[in-house]
Amino acid sequence: MKKLFPVLIFLWLVLPAMSQAGFKRQGPGGIEAVKTAFIVRRLNMTPEESQKFWPIYNVYSVEVRQVYQAYRVNNNEIQLDESLLNIRKKYSVEFLKALSPGKINEFFRAEKDFGAWVQKEAQRRQMQHRPFYPGP
Repeated sequence: MKKLFPVLIFLWLVLPAMSQAGFKRQGPGGIEAVKTAFIVRRLNMTPEESQKFWPIYNVYSVEVRQVYQAYRVNNNEIQLDESLLNIRKKYSVEFLKALSPGKINEFFRAEKDFGAWVQKEAQRRQMQHRPFYPGP
């Protein structure tokens, strides 16, 4: 019960951000809160794992962001894929300090799934606001 209580408190604070209304009003940091809740729930992290994982993840996410910023400048697909793969390899070793190998693999899957969910949600919202023009 002692392990479960901090996780429940964390989810109680973060999950309201996942509501559709909250998702839209979150601002720049809002999507990160939703992603955090998604990953915690998906990996079923213990408080100890979370405490060790998130500092490593924060450094990882900065490196990933830098790679995408460089990609916006040079538009080199091969370099993007290679850089992302190298970062994932590097951090799969770092994440071992916090998670089991199975959870590390699940983390990378969850990250992809979250990206797909965000993309679908953006498309769905765009379609809701698109005016309907009947054909001729």
